[in-house]
Amino acid sequence: MGVEIKGSRVTDEEFADMEHFVREYLAASVESEEDGGRMRWYPWHSAEYRFNHILNVVDLAARIADKEGADTDVVRVAALFHDVSKLEADQDVHAEEGARVARQYLETHGDYPESFVAEVCSCIEDHSYQGPLSDLALETRCLIEADLLDKVGANGTALMVLRMGYEARTHMDAAEMVQRVLERGREHAARVESDTAESIAHERIKRVKWFREWLEEEVSRMERHREEFDGR
Repeated sequence: MGVEIKGSRVTDEEFADMEHFVREYLAASVESEEDGGRMRWYPWHSAEYRFNHILNVVDLAARIADKEGADTDVVRVAALFHDVSKLEADQDVHAEEGARVARQYLETHGDYPESFVAEVCSCIEDHSYQGPLSDLALETRCLIEADLLDKVGANGTALMVLRMGYEARTHMDAAEMVQRVLERGREHAARVESDTAESIAHERIKRVKWFREWLEEEVSRMERHREEFDGR
């Protein structure tokens, strides 16, 4: 057992090579589609956004895994590959396709034990699971919690503001849109189970709540001015 665990360690150089592969794979997924793919004009459906999301999830998942005692190597590699097929496969099969790509890469780039490859692929396959996280392996839970948390907080708020621009909404709708981020954050916080993920979620939700309250105060003043102007 000790030898196999040692063999599963992923060096910084190996991980960097994996990052390069994932980034290139995402870019190729978009370039291969003549029409630019599904909603590529939305920034979060682009290869660049997807790769940034993946890196955020890697960071969050590693933090959670380290605190919760999970196999950090398994979690980091699974997090890196979890959305590698997001831009080329249908949503309902992108997890299975991502696991397929990860397995092919790991079996051809290094000498990783089959048990390590199997754990990584299992995490990726299950990362879209919608049931209780207690049903899953610890490493898979870490990945799902990180995936949920990435769009909670300042990051999720910024994405919503970007969406407003693409939908030609004005800042007068900002408080309402940020409220959606807050509601989604609370839903995600209710799903996570680890103490580490709960702590991160609550801190991020608190920031969104503050921002929404500031918006509500300022927007309400602008609305009163507009009503006064229209009533003249």
